[in-house]
Amino acid sequence: MITFPNAKINLGLHITSKRKDGYHDIETCMVPIPLCDALEMVLDKKPSWNSSGLTIPGDPKDNLILKAEKLIRKDFQGLPNLSIHLHKNIPMGAGLGGGSADGAFALQLMNNLFDLHLDDFFLEEYAAQLGSDCPFFIENTPKIARGRGEILEPIDLLLKGSYLVLINPGIHVGTKEAYAGVTPCPPKVKLEEILADRSLWKAELSNDFEPSIFKNHPEIAGIKEKMYEAGAFYSAMSGSGSSVFGLFEEKPNSLGWQKNYFVFESIL
Repeated sequence: MITFPNAKINLGLHITSKRKDGYHDIETCMVPIPLCDALEMVLDKKPSWNSSGLTIPGDPKDNLILKAEKLIRKDFQGLPNLSIHLHKNIPMGAGLGGGSADGAFALQLMNNLFDLHLDDFFLEEYAAQLGSDCPFFIENTPKIARGRGEILEPIDLLLKGSYLVLINPGIHVGTKEAYAGVTPCPPKVKLEEILADRSLWKAELSNDFEPSIFKNHPEIAGIKEKMYEAGAFYSAMSGSGSSVFGLFEEKPNSLGWQKNYFVFESIL
């Protein structure tokens, strides 16, 4: 059985407070986009794991797909072994939620393969144990996310038919660097109010990570500027970067990105 975990972008991202548990409370709107990995799981006599596509750094045991499998097997004994293959296409550490999507989609795939009949509520509970962004990918529709990212509210967005241009310049922005440049502060205007009026987006729909990251990495700021020069009605860095996306009414002319950039374009 195969599935295609997709990436997400953030429309607005506010760091509202520092939590006692060391995490931060946020407010953001997450939107799924059709940039996908491919995940296959097959019942097999012996368990196996392998990957292709982009090289996945770190210990495989830390991969959210394998952590998702461990969570399921902890609560459901005697399940058959799985042969798992991931083809990695979504850039990692890029603010696109690719790893979180892989973990969430793995839960859904096992739910179907093993006939567990878990509804979305329980799958979201498992997903929250994997990471803050993971529950979003269970229903995989535009949501306002608060708390650590696990408190989700649906929202209607008029983005269908918009043209997406997504650029990842391959610049590494670590979590420590991203949060070091942010002073948590509750937003003055509710995110839903800004999202309801697209004419406000450019001026008021902000990502709190951008000022310090743009200062440290002017190349990322330059990508956003180029999006607006090409006619985007909105452009921003996704998550804590370094990916930048632009939303257009129609496909823009070729923007001449550097050859080493990861470039993805699609109609939403």
